[in-house]
Amino acid sequence: LFDTPLLLCRNYGLDFEQRFVKRIFDIVFSLIAMIPALPFMVISAIAVKLYDGGPVFYKQKRLTIDGKEFYVYKFRSMIVDAEKDGRPQLASEEDDRITPVGKVLRKFRIDELPQLWNIFLGNMSIIGPRPALWNQDYLTAERDKYGANDVKPGLTGLAQISGRDELEIEDKAKLDGVYAKELKKGSINGFLMDVKMFLGSISSVLRSSGVIEGGTGAIAREFNKA
Repeated sequence: LFDTPLLLCRNYGLDFEQRFVKRIFDIVFSLIAMIPALPFMVISAIAVKLYDGGPVFYKQKRLTIDGKEFYVYKFRSMIVDAEKDGRPQLASEEDDRITPVGKVLRKFRIDELPQLWNIFLGNMSIIGPRPALWNQDYLTAERDKYGANDVKPGLTGLAQISGRDELEIEDKAKLDGVYAKELKKGSINGFLMDVKMFLGSISSVLRSSGVIEGGTGAIAREFNKA
């Protein structure tokens, strides 16, 4: 359940104690979260399957520390051949690839619940920058400026509860960098930061705040319209 010895020897910007405390947090909170999430996951799986008979789950290649690739798991929210050309494409507003069931799952972020398994396995954290797609070079480069790539990607984080899709990529990277900087200050500080982000994420999900398909930079666009 813990990182392999090889991974523990790498410098992620966190010392052994910080990584250990964060890993314990991830294991405990992912298990706790799975309990109330289980009924939603079962209902979602049935709804996805009944809608078109296609696969329940969808996996997508993402990046973690050191640019390593891993597969993140979600409930499928799009039609079966949504990425028939083999390249991931960000969804846009009124995207006709999203199924009616998928719209509900995405609005309340239920489609991301299978990532609790990613967290339990150790290739993600509860709190951290959202894992970038393997071809999102600009996002990865921006995060490098602020040290945000030094910490493990997460299910939710500071950028997610501060505007999510409404924020420009540069602003998201800065916020992820703020989190990474706070995390590096100490294991207790990091633990308290993660608890605060966890509670903030629950509130954000309940309000469906910041969820705009294809809406990166929506705040800036609205400002420019004025």
